[in-house]
Formats: sequence, C-alpha cells, structure tokens
Amino acid sequence: MKKKFELVSKMTPSGDQGEAIKQLSNNINNNVKSQVLLGATGTGKTFTIANVIQKTQKKTLVMAHNKTLAAQLYMELKEFFPNNKVEFFISYFDYYQPEAYVASKDLYIEKSSLTNKEIEKMRISTLNSLATADDVIVVASVAAIYASVSKSDFLEFSFNIEKNQIISPKKIREKLVMLNYTNNDVNLKSGTFRNKGDVLDIAPGYDDSYFIRISFFGDEIEKILKVDSLNLHIIEELQSFNITSANEYVINRNKLDEAIEEINKEKEERSKYFYKQNKFVEAQRIEQRTNYDIEAIKEFGYCAGIENYSRFLEHRPAGSTPYTIFDFFDNKDGWLLIMDESHISVPQIRGMYNTDRSRKESLVNYGFRLPSALDNRPLMFDEFLDKISHSIFVSATPNDWEIKYSNDIIVEQIVRPTGLLDPIVELKSATNQVDDILIQINKQIEKKERTFINVMTIKMAEELSKYLQEKQIKAAYMHNELKTLERTKVINDLRKGIYDVVIGINLLREGLDVPEVSLVLILDADKPGFFRSEKSLIQIIGRAARNANGKVIMYGDEITEAMKIAITETARRRQIQESYNLKHNIIPQTIIKPIREEFNNSNFKEILEAKNPDKENIQKTIRQLKKQMLDYAKDQEYEKAAEVRDVIFDLEIKLEQLKK
Repeated sequence: MKKKFELVSKMTPSGDQGEAIKQLSNNINNNVKSQVLLGATGTGKTFTIANVIQKTQKKTLVMAHNKTLAAQLYMELKEFFPNNKVEFFISYFDYYQPEAYVASKDLYIEKSSLTNKEIEKMRISTLNSLATADDVIVVASVAAIYASVSKSDFLEFSFNIEKNQIISPKKIREKLVMLNYTNNDVNLKSGTFRNKGDVLDIAPGYDDSYFIRISFFGDEIEKILKVDSLNLHIIEELQSFNITSANEYVINRNKLDEAIEEINKEKEERSKYFYKQNKFVEAQRIEQRTNYDIEAIKEFGYCAGIENYSRFLEHRPAGSTPYTIFDFFDNKDGWLLIMDESHISVPQIRGMYNTDRSRKESLVNYGFRLPSALDNRPLMFDEFLDKISHSIFVSATPNDWEIKYSNDIIVEQIVRPTGLLDPIVELKSATNQVDDILIQINKQIEKKERTFINVMTIKMAEELSKYLQEKQIKAAYMHNELKTLERTKVINDLRKGIYDVVIGINLLREGLDVPEVSLVLILDADKPGFFRSEKSLIQIIGRAARNANGKVIMYGDEITEAMKIAITETARRRQIQESYNLKHNIIPQTIIKPIREEFNNSNFKEILEAKNPDKENIQKTIRQLKKQMLDYAKDQEYEKAAEVRDVIFDLEIKLEQLKK
C-alpha cells in the first residue's frame, strides 16, 4: 500500500498562504506543468510548499543553489514530515578540484578530492528511498544534474532476503562483494559485512546506526534482525530486507569485458588520430593513461576517474543523456520539482553543461582523456527540462524566463502573517551622500536600531568602514572571503549592538534575517549592472522588511528603469499588506528573534587534534551536537545549524579513523 505524505505542524496557513496552497495544488492536480510562486521575504514559503506536497501526494525534488540553503530546507522539511522519507543529496566532496589542463601554461591539474563519508551515505540513502518508496522528498543542490548511477542498474544489482529463504551464507557474501561491500571482521561500518559461524552481519551503505544480522540454520535463513550499532540492542525482527549497493557507482561486472574492449578500441582510434596529426606526446599520453586505467579496472573493479568511462561501463550510445537522480523519479503518476530561489538556481543549471564541456574538451584535445569522457557530464538545459513532470519556481524576484516557461501562471504570496510591511523607499542625490549617511546612522543609534549599507566595490566598503570608525561609529564590513563562521559572528555582533552598521556588497542581497536592521542604504543605486538590476534591488530592499520601522534610501543622480520597477513593486506589495492589516486589525510588530551565542568551532579542536581521543567521548559529543543542530534549525538559525553540521562531519571522520 502506498504510504502517504503526512505534514506535522502546529502552524496553520495564514496570510496569503491558504490561497497560494489552494492555487498551486489545484494547478498541479489539473496537470499544469509549471508555475511560479512569487513569495515575498518572510511570508513562509517553505510551509506553503510543505502543504502543497501533502495535498498533491507526489514524490518531490527540492533544488537549491548552494549547500547551505539546501541544508536549511532539508532540516525544515524533515521537521514537517517526520514520518516520511526526507533525503539530502548534495556533492559528497568537502573539497573538490576537478581534473583540468591549462594549455597556455602546459599545466595539468590532477583531480583532487576529499569525500565526506556522511554525505556519501546520505546520497546512497536517497537512491535507496527513491527506488523502494513513494513517500520521498529529496532536497538537493543544483549539482544533482550531474551524472549518477542508472536506476535499472541500482535495482538490478540489489537483492532481497526473506525469512525461511534457502540461500547459503557464501552466496550472500558473493552478492555483497558484487555490490561493493567489503569484509571487515574487526570494524563493522557502513558498506561492510562480517561472517562468524551461522551469523552474517551486514551494515547498509547508507546508514551506520544499525546493521542487519542474519542467522542461518544450514542454508536456511532462520532469523533477520535489525540491531542498534551502538548498544547492540535489537531494534526489530524483520520478515525481509532489501540490500542495495554499498556505494553510488555500480559496475555491471557481467559485461565488463565488453566495456573494456570498447575502451581499447577508442584508445587505438584516438592514438592513430594523434600520430596522423604529428602529436606524438598526446598519442603516447592517451595510450599510457588508458592502459593504466584498464589494468586497474580489471584488477580492482575501479580506477581514479572511472566516471570518465561511464558511457562504456553503462553501455550507453555516444552522445546519449547520462543517468541522473531524475531517472529515479517515477513519471507515471508525475512528480514535483521545487526550484528554490529560482532567479539564481535556474541560470546556474543553464550554464553548467558549457562550463563542464569547456574543461573536458581541453583534456581530450591534449590526450589526457578519451573523447567518450565528454559523455560524463551534467544534463544540458533542454534535457533537464524534459525530465520535469511538474515544477514550481519559487522566488521573491522570478526571472522573465521562469514566468514565460510557466505561461505567466504566477501565484503570489505577498502578505506576511506578522503584518510587517515592505519598507518605505526614499530617493536622494549621490551628492554629499557620505555626509547624509552619517546623519542617518546617528539617528539610528539614537533609536537603538541597526543599519545595512550596500556598496558596489570592496574598496568602497573598506574606505567607508574606516571613515565611519573615525567618526566614532561602530562599523564593520563583510566581503566574500569571510568564512561562514566569521560572517555569522559579524551579523551576531550587529544584532547585539557591538556594531551599529555593517557594510557589504552582494552579501547583503539575500539570506540575511536581522530584525534589528530597520534601515538599508543603497549607494550608487543608479549604476548599471547586475548588482543594481531591478531583481537585485528588490532583494536588497527586502533586508529591511523584518522591522516595523523598515526604510530604504537609494542614493543616485538619476532614476534608472531598474530603480523605477523596484520602487513600484515594493509600493505595490506594501499596499497589499496594508489592506490586509486594516481588514484584520493587525498592527505590524518587529520580529522577535533570540540572539544565540555564536557556535565556537575551536572548542572541538582539542578532540580533533588529539592522538588518542576517547571514542565514547566523541560519540557522546556527536549526539549532543546533533541535538544542538536541530535546536538551531527549529529557531531558524540555519547558518549556525550548518556550522554544527560541519563539525559533526569532522568528528565522524575522526571516529572512522580511530576504528581502523
């Protein structure tokens, strides 16, 4: 029986949410392919989407333009759907330098990566859930359009065990090895198994919190138990269990000889091509590299950069669309794609294929890779669109493309349940703007309210910050080299009053939730370019929408078309909210948000750097941090939650090293 999505929340739809949920859901049920949710800042867009998922009951993929935002959405949706499968699918590289060749410098850059085991497990968990369940929500970064394992291979090489089944332990061990599991009698961790007497223990590749214990009577499975990895308590007795691959990439070993024959054939063709072009270095290079890789695949079933041979290993035609996570979504009943912050994520997806192609062509042209490596790629934009069943593009400032693609079907969510209005926008000349800024900030200090200043260049941010400090103003500036932790500290210090003003460039455009900020000053508002487009200006204006006294001042010598559009749209949204407030007798109140002490990563350096740390202490610390991470998420402190998550990853890697 198909399990249903069950939304769990004490909240009920308010403001524009109820009507937005109704329109979005009805459109999907009426087979509308695409639509736009124009949601203003602070209107509760994620809660709206959660309600749409429950009403439409469709498998859902939520895509975000970076890992931090993806983590935020994952934690929110996991809370809304505790009884369903909410999965996280992002690149499993903590550090990744792709393979490349810079011809102008004759510089070959070898692929270098540091995989994060925890993220890798979550990716396997995602594929397993999509392949075996219906009630699945996947939160992913835009990297989800890169190649992954085919659904047919993932399912073909999985196998099911059942109580009373006649199968020998040896046969199961052979199947496990085919699925990339390794034998480990000392340390049973995810992706390993151990066999002692009549008992076979298997730790699934996607979860190390439990393992499966199979008890045999001869060649008959007598009992299947799910056992807690930490305390060895029995969680439950199972009638059956489906075992899937230990990692994401599965090689069809039955057709491996055929794949290697094809690789050799292309190698010979490419070598002849280079010799004809008198490119002897390239010819020798492609021969040596390919021969080395083939030997590694024969011996170990793997080689560095094996993904570059995926077309042959998966037996796909040249130029064919690669397999991706999208193939795991069942189009029979339709599925739902949510593109969060679509004004950023869609252009990213559009450009990823060409960027990847340019890098790979250089490798191919200089003999570092076979031409077939070009088929290991992200989806082209048209291929991506062809995969979509139903889509909702979510943004406060949707681009023209999303609107046109959705046939102008726009569902608005402008009203904030808090009653907060979009800020008043005032225009001032750029002449003497620095003197006026000083006046405005001093007024803010008297009111004990904070200020954001948005400038165009790092140099301007530095100079203005220095000038304000000379005038005894507590100012700081933010730039793109600040790490997440440092950025969070600056914002926290602004909220506490340690700073009166923070100056930045595009870092202040979106994603900052600081209710103490009631004034945003935009310098050079009339300058052309991306950072002063109508979309960017609307995003900047939104930073003052968390405070009841919200106000924005634009400095410029003329009123550009972008400024006119941004001002008009802000006034329209303000009028809608004012009418709603008047009708429902709502008095806007500044959001009250607790100021938490910033998370101190350095507190855990002692554990991470210790030569012989206590394993139990690390496990206890991880459990405490996971609770702290969820607490941050509940309070919508998502950047801090992401910081805690990163420390948890580091501690888990340390724990894995100790177990070896």
